[in-house]
Amino acid sequence: MMKKIFKWFLIVSAIVVFAGTFVFLYQKSRPKEKVYHVLPVTKMDLEKKTIVNGKIEPRDEVSIKPQISGIITELFKEAGQPVKKDEVIAKVKVIPDMGNLSAAEYRVRQAEVNMNQAQTDYDRMNRLYEQKVVSAENYEKQAVAYRQAQLELSSARDALNIVREGISLSNASMSTTLIRSTIDGLILDVPVKVGNSVILSNSFNDGTTIATVADMGNLIFRGQIDETEVGRISEGIPVNISVGALPDVRLNATLEYISPKGVEQNGANQFEIKAAISLPEGITIRSGYSANAEIVLERAQQCLSIPEAALEFSGDTTFVHVLKDSVPVQRYERIRVVTGLSDGVNIQVCEGVKDGQQVRGMIKE
Repeated sequence: MMKKIFKWFLIVSAIVVFAGTFVFLYQKSRPKEKVYHVLPVTKMDLEKKTIVNGKIEPRDEVSIKPQISGIITELFKEAGQPVKKDEVIAKVKVIPDMGNLSAAEYRVRQAEVNMNQAQTDYDRMNRLYEQKVVSAENYEKQAVAYRQAQLELSSARDALNIVREGISLSNASMSTTLIRSTIDGLILDVPVKVGNSVILSNSFNDGTTIATVADMGNLIFRGQIDETEVGRISEGIPVNISVGALPDVRLNATLEYISPKGVEQNGANQFEIKAAISLPEGITIRSGYSANAEIVLERAQQCLSIPEAALEFSGDTTFVHVLKDSVPVQRYERIRVVTGLSDGVNIQVCEGVKDGQQVRGMIKE
């Protein structure tokens, strides 16, 4: 009897296991109902932006060069220090050109000879005039010739001293041996040292730069924009500047220049742009900082928009799936739409959907 009961128990257990396995496999084989995220159709402001790489630099950066050739004997300023217009930056000891020196010395000797002769003639004329032997007119002409000889000698000696020392005897305060700043600003660089030889600028060379001075309160952003985008910007539009070295700083700027001529780079035409920066108080910006300019190319206000992830493409046609019912299961209608401006996340829908509708997004996990 016990064997019979045990036998039936085994048979029933096998049937239950088989039935459970069948039901489990049947349930697994049935397709699951897909459930999607629902995305709203809403009105919002959209902006299409571009990022332009560039750098920040002063609007006016001046290279200070000597007016004479010589050797640096003193430096009164260094990089990072402020400087005023006409303030002395360096002093140069003149190394005279032998040809110019010889010519200046000859001019002095000739002026001295002429001066001695003019003085002799004047003294003789003066005695004759006192004796009333010559007319006042002749006396005055000789007096003028004497004064001209004096001026020529003074001028020749002045020129000789400039050649020798770089200093004018008549105006020592404006000596060419003293290198002065031509603007108010900050010294960015002093590329010379005491003892370095320097040359003046002429038609054959640019001359030696003693210092670079710039007004760091008047900064601009300089960058290049692609030809596909340059037609959608204009002078006067706002620009948002982010500085790589100062991640928490955002600077407001105004686009003030777009180059009329492009330059080919890596197979594409690039156009230079400049934007005037409004520098807030308490922020120190250094010349040459790398920066990015964010520029709005297009803008659409309060337009019907959906996330771009909701779009479905078929050839040149765009579709969305509009939610019709969600009970007991989600039901969607495939509708053709016409899209417009995109900001990379959301896109404008010009035709096909209405405000308040919902569209199909990604499948829920």
